[in-house]
Amino acid sequence: MNHFEAREGELWCEQVPLAALAEAVGTPLYVYSTATLERHYRVFREALEAFPRLGAPLIAYAVKANSNLSVLATLGRLGAGADTVSEGEIRRALAAGIPPARIVYSGVGKTAGELIFALEAGVAQINIESEPELRLLAELAQARGARPDLVIRVNPDVEAGGHAKISTGARGNKFGVSLAEAERLYALAARDPRLNPVGVACHIGSQITDLAPLARAFSLMRQLVERLRARGLVVQRLDLGGGLGVPYFNQPDPPPPRDFAAMADEVVGGLDIDLAFEPGRAIAANAGVLVSRVIHVHERPEGRRFLVLDAAMNDLIRPAMYDAYHDIRPIRPRPGPMGPYDVVGPVCETGDTFTRDRVLPPLASGDLVAFMSAGAYGAVMASEYNSRPLVPEVLVKGDAWAVVRPRPSYEEMLGRDSVAPWLSRSAGAR
Repeated sequence: MNHFEAREGELWCEQVPLAALAEAVGTPLYVYSTATLERHYRVFREALEAFPRLGAPLIAYAVKANSNLSVLATLGRLGAGADTVSEGEIRRALAAGIPPARIVYSGVGKTAGELIFALEAGVAQINIESEPELRLLAELAQARGARPDLVIRVNPDVEAGGHAKISTGARGNKFGVSLAEAERLYALAARDPRLNPVGVACHIGSQITDLAPLARAFSLMRQLVERLRARGLVVQRLDLGGGLGVPYFNQPDPPPPRDFAAMADEVVGGLDIDLAFEPGRAIAANAGVLVSRVIHVHERPEGRRFLVLDAAMNDLIRPAMYDAYHDIRPIRPRPGPMGPYDVVGPVCETGDTFTRDRVLPPLASGDLVAFMSAGAYGAVMASEYNSRPLVPEVLVKGDAWAVVRPRPSYEEMLGRDSVAPWLSRSAGAR
């Protein structure tokens, strides 16, 4: 469920018409619904709470899905933690008011500088993904008199996810270590006085709509915990990652959080361990839309009809990168027969195509459309390709709204560059 609904002949976000936001802020723009963010978090939390054997899991929202500070603050105030994969994401979580005790630091290529920052910030745990990273952390911890809590991230060789580029748990993926390697590294860390291994973690992919691969991965992780404990090693935490999919309108509905929680209870319930889950897309995707304006409709003699928008692949790259589908809705629908459009943006790339032959209501220059389910992996993956300003982001709460990331001016964009001294006008005049 989301809070983007047709009302009085146009599309609204909660109690604010999207057309009014487009007029006030300009297009393209991202719009997020507070009510949807809060509802999705609560539904996920309540689903887990319905199974007492799961204890009180940490729900560490995956910051990479949408890292806007207001989004993070909204979730943090509900008790969410943060799953982070860079120093920048840790800084964002802290700036949004999420305490270090609820921050998990993952990532396959942590630099020494990033690990130092995580140590000094006192994050809850550092997920180690290789032996070189384990040894580097030990050296850095010793130099600072710290003894960090760490978990070993496992690649359980379970393939899942809505696209090959977002599948992270198969043997050939770069993330984590094998089950056998995890046992060796855990024992190695347990013997090192500089380190405090507290658990194991896995994450097998994103946009997962079938519980079977998740159940398989969770079962393998439970068996790993039991083997480690049988060796006399203390294992207090089990981080089971995220990946639960969302309905993108052209796909079967994914299992609801209640079914996910029931599966987790069946597989790992009663293990007497602190659990963590890392939902991102499941919370943020349907809480946001990308609003765009039609520049013109270009009808080609051969019969193709291009709907040219002011949004482009640099604003929403998922269709170009993942062949992703987003429902496209006119904000003020016109009467008339439906027809096929190739929906494209102005970027100078053939890949700047959102969809082909999409059947839509009549549209004309100046009309507004909304890309639905764009709250995750939308603005956070945007760029200034073709020197196009980043899209502004707006957060709505009831009948109130605020620009929570403004569109930069061209002067601000240019001001981030500098001209080499030998290219300045004064140097050229000599």
